Amino acid sequence: MLTIILVLHIIVSFALIAIVLLQTGKGASMGAAFGGSSQTVFGSRGPASFLHKLTTAAAVIFMLTSFGLSIYKARQERASIVTSQTQPLVPPPSPPSQAPAGR
Repeated sequence: MLTIILVLHIIVSFALIAIVLLQTGKGASMGAAFGGSSQTVFGSRGPASFLHKLTTAAAVIFMLTSFGLSIYKARQERASIVTSQTQPLVPPPSPPSQAPAGR
């Protein structure tokens, strides 16, 4: 199950990168001509394009797989390095003896 989620997560992450790079930015036409209407400068307010919907779907799948992987990792058996360490070979030094009182 972990392998399936991990492979899906990697595929979706690469797809998300490719989809975002294929889209044109809202300010793409702003540098070409400063005239024109304000709607074309800052992007149209029409229905979402196919790439926008695909980006949203890929982002949701990416978030769900990230959430699933984090839950899986949190539920794994917790192992500690401290419990697996052995005792040191050299015994700790003994405390210094006190000097006799009464000089």
